[in-house]
Amino acid sequence: MERESLGAFLRSRRGRVTPAQAGIADYGTARRVPGLRREELAQLAGISISYYIRLEQDQADGASEQVLDALARVLRLDETEKVHLRNLARRRPAATLTRPRPERVSPRVLALLDALGESTPALVLGRRNDVLAWNRAGHALLTPHLDFAAPADAAARPSLSRWFFLDPHARDLHRNWDDLAKSHVAYLRLVGGRHPGDARLAELIGELTMRSREFAALWAAGHVGDCTAGVKRLHHPTVGDLVVDYQVWLQPDSPDHRLEIYTAHDRPSSDALRLLTAQTPAPAPDRRRAGSEPRPAR
Repeated sequence: MERESLGAFLRSRRGRVTPAQAGIADYGTARRVPGLRREELAQLAGISISYYIRLEQDQADGASEQVLDALARVLRLDETEKVHLRNLARRRPAATLTRPRPERVSPRVLALLDALGESTPALVLGRRNDVLAWNRAGHALLTPHLDFAAPADAAARPSLSRWFFLDPHARDLHRNWDDLAKSHVAYLRLVGGRHPGDARLAELIGELTMRSREFAALWAAGHVGDCTAGVKRLHHPTVGDLVVDYQVWLQPDSPDHRLEIYTAHDRPSSDALRLLTAQTPAPAPDRRRAGSEPRPAR
């Protein structure tokens, strides 16, 4: 899987800014490009056209913060896109891919997950959207057909990305699948810029591009965004239709790990969640511990 470059990101964003948005007068002449020309962007950003061309061709190293700020302003980037721009600008073109060690969950994160109890669906996601841990309610809400004990084994952990795009159960479950798919791909692109050397992430993106036409189309669109909150409209095989809000809690000491919590969006959904958790068996005392960091000695 070829990794996204700074030049590719600049080209995609340049094509989305119209001359009118940039304050350039349009005299009715035909334009060969849908967005800004390279010379127009360079002039608006206050940099030379030759230097900007080298940036788009990934032949210029060490773009300054001032240059990146100017480009972000002209390209009308939001805060997440600005972060992605800087991540790409800091990347070494010849950076090699490496296979990181299996992710381990902090005991503090597991303690927080336990504190939520079994009435609030929740799960802990890793950098590549692998499920590192979940409670019974989270498992029953999203993937009851998968093995609950799977996150304890690093080699068998469920991948929410593969599940979402390749498992028919995910399409059947999410009534707003299309909207969630855009957010999912945009987040993976953000992570790709943050961890350009992660071979497992590159393999995941390559696999999904080859096996899912929807993923490939969304990846080619170039959207980048964070995924911290939203709404899932579900058609659950056990309790029927319900709507849940999800919120992601970032972990300061493990910035790549996210605790995702689901709450009912309305009263009927609250009743459905209550029914679902009432049918969920009690967990074993040692659940999820195999994939966690060792607890500190007292």
